[in-house]
Amino acid sequence: MSDTILEVNGLQTSFYTHLGEVQAVRGLSFKMKKGDILGIVGESGSGKSVSALSLMKLIDFPGRIKAGSIVFDKKDITNYSNTKMSDMRGNDMAMIFQDPMTSLNPVFSIKSQMVEVIRRHRKVNRRDALKVAVEMLHLVGIPEPEKRIHAYPHQFSGGMRQRVMIATALSCNPKLLIADEPTTALDVTIQAQIIDIMKHVSKELHTSIILITHDLGVIAELCSRIIVMYGGMAMEKGNIDDIFYRPSHPYTRGLLQSLPRMDSHAKDRLIPIKGSPPDLMKPPSGCPFSPRCPHAMNICREEAAPTFKVGEGHTSVCWLLHKDAPAVEGYAKGEVADAE
Repeated sequence: MSDTILEVNGLQTSFYTHLGEVQAVRGLSFKMKKGDILGIVGESGSGKSVSALSLMKLIDFPGRIKAGSIVFDKKDITNYSNTKMSDMRGNDMAMIFQDPMTSLNPVFSIKSQMVEVIRRHRKVNRRDALKVAVEMLHLVGIPEPEKRIHAYPHQFSGGMRQRVMIATALSCNPKLLIADEPTTALDVTIQAQIIDIMKHVSKELHTSIILITHDLGVIAELCSRIIVMYGGMAMEKGNIDDIFYRPSHPYTRGLLQSLPRMDSHAKDRLIPIKGSPPDLMKPPSGCPFSPRCPHAMNICREEAAPTFKVGEGHTSVCWLLHKDAPAVEGYAKGEVADAE
């Protein structure tokens, strides 16, 4: 486990509302090596962002982590107090939130906000903190960072604000960076620039990155490993080739089929996934995707499938992979995997 930066086992996070318990994350487990770029993909409401907030221990009332463990850099942070986590956030682990405009305070300059973060964690004087902030802005491609650092958030475009968020997150050289939808609402040119920045950060600073998105195109450009989430659970895990060329879960296949392809004919129609995501206040007793799955069997609706190993580092939670299941084209049989 010497090269493991993060290990999550059986993570469960719920929100206790006046209507009942919303089971947002239901038993998520994975490991991440140092320097990896891990992608977590899925529809809205699949549990991606709540998983990220759980890792940072940023779940507010009425939510709480109800079970599982989080081991970061060989330290079990599951029961860390908010004070102890405050020392880690921004220093050892940092997060880029979905909307940079709401994450940056509009009444303070970029300089004021970045310098505050740097001085909080690196214990340097104001002059040195400003120097670090300028260097970080230069790293993420902000033109004339010595001048622009004195500007306010509203004086930056959406893409520039996102770069400021990345620069702020990287200013204390964290070991783990969590990026929650970092390219949402940005045009494709800016998206490509943000992807290049994150590649550069991973290579030059050796920062491990968790990228959370619903955009499989961004995932393909950036990540080495992928977790496909649905209904608060991990449906499939594997590397880029596994997920894109050898998908072993109907939900993963549905996501891929709903994407436009450059090599398709102009009149080809996209294939949507019919139906709606499950109600996590009353999640299905079996596979959460079974109501929408074209291959669903009775056992899929009644009992959750075990995790099947279908290749080296490639696992899927689907009854179609059981040796006794009916043969379906494209779905190879697997063996029940050991618990992570």
